Amino acid sequence: MKREAKTSNWRERASTLQLRTEAFIDGKYQPAASGETFVCINPATGKSIGQIAACSSRDVDVAVASARRAFEDGHWSRMAPGSRKKILLRFSELIRKHREELALTETLDMGKPISDSLKIDIPGAARCIAWYAEAIDKVYDEIAPTPHDTLALITREPVGVVGAIVPWNFPLLMASWKLGPALATGNSVVLKPSEKSPLTALRIAEIAIEAGLPEGVFNVVPGFGHTAGEALALHMDVDCIAFTGSTRIGRRMLEYSGRSNMKRIWLECGGKSPNIVMADVADLERAAKAAAMGIFFNQGEMCSAASRLLVHESIRDEMLDRIVAIGESMAPGDPLDPATKLGAIVDQAQMNTVLGYIESGRKGGANLRSGGRRVREESGGFFVEPTVFDGVQMDMRIAREEVFGPVLSALTFKSLNEAVKMANDVMYGLAAAVWTRDLATAHRVAKSIRAGTVFVNCYDADDITVPFGGFKQSGNGRDKSLHALHKYTELKTTWIDLS
Repeated sequence: MKREAKTSNWRERASTLQLRTEAFIDGKYQPAASGETFVCINPATGKSIGQIAACSSRDVDVAVASARRAFEDGHWSRMAPGSRKKILLRFSELIRKHREELALTETLDMGKPISDSLKIDIPGAARCIAWYAEAIDKVYDEIAPTPHDTLALITREPVGVVGAIVPWNFPLLMASWKLGPALATGNSVVLKPSEKSPLTALRIAEIAIEAGLPEGVFNVVPGFGHTAGEALALHMDVDCIAFTGSTRIGRRMLEYSGRSNMKRIWLECGGKSPNIVMADVADLERAAKAAAMGIFFNQGEMCSAASRLLVHESIRDEMLDRIVAIGESMAPGDPLDPATKLGAIVDQAQMNTVLGYIESGRKGGANLRSGGRRVREESGGFFVEPTVFDGVQMDMRIAREEVFGPVLSALTFKSLNEAVKMANDVMYGLAAAVWTRDLATAHRVAKSIRAGTVFVNCYDADDITVPFGGFKQSGNGRDKSLHALHKYTELKTTWIDLS
């Protein structure tokens, strides 16, 4: 009864939730210049929860002009770092204050369990903003070791107008990874959220103004990638694009830079992360739980998902039996139920993509150990069971392409060298893991795998202090940590002749 009451409470709040659906430009909400809108769908029901302003190039022009004015007037860009810090700390605190509203909005918009939105996404976003707020007045410039009759100052200045294009899987958290360092360093930002999950971005723009951010410093233009996203990336007055999304669109961002003003392009793209379990793994149960959560958490909609399990042939059966059992205990449920561990796929198109990959695995000769079906169809929502394939070969699509759903591909190996070769034999290089009790093996794997993060005896460990990003076609640059500050600044040398 207690669980039912909690679920009923979230449903009741959802029925009265006031959603922001217009673009946020120059400190106020406004409809798209064309007056056009697009429907926002609740993935758990398949029903509309609002009509969102469909921004186009005209809206992007207005938003960029607003951001440029705000940057040039210096109220934010030339504000003392300590003063920016205070405003961003208020921004973070207001996000925490509105955490239940924002968590509910995130769950209705994207389909993830309310417990995840409440405990992971919203607190993580607030912490990110606060961390960069605290960091910005503790970062020093440099003086070069030049001869005694010269003085060379090395300083970092805000790049200007930042276009941030973020994905739908962690809408507010991914936005905060861009907003935190970009705003802390004094830039103005135009944020283009995914059309699949724009709602929390639109709400926090209002919260930012309440915190004291000057009008025009933070603008939000909802819309489609081929309209608002393309216009932002091609804009001649945008100095930098920070993008998280697919590798296919990431390549397009690089093209847009060459076609426009050679703006800085920072990419965090897809992944097909290998999770290597050696025969000497110290705790097989722990490794199995980490492997299952590494692919089933957030419905598998994670660029760093542990989507490839590379397991030594001697422990394959025991490892897979444990993962299958965990997956079968994680049946998709109502995202508004606090007990739900697996929610809905973000929309019907993505669900069909996931189901298409599952069918590809079947036809390709892989063995479907568990799952593989759409479930809860009576809800009208887009739910897919946790799915496990074994007998997967490296030439299969499910072994090489990013599924972005709760689908695990298990492959076996005999030797460490074979495992490393398989791990590196994809175009991606975002994350990887190795499970072993041998320290030398752990170091050899970490040095040999071409990935931005290598986990040892864990998976998806996370902290704002640690950089995140990939090698190869998983992108460039890093989100999180002090390293992210560099993306949003220009390095300047001022040479002074003292002779």
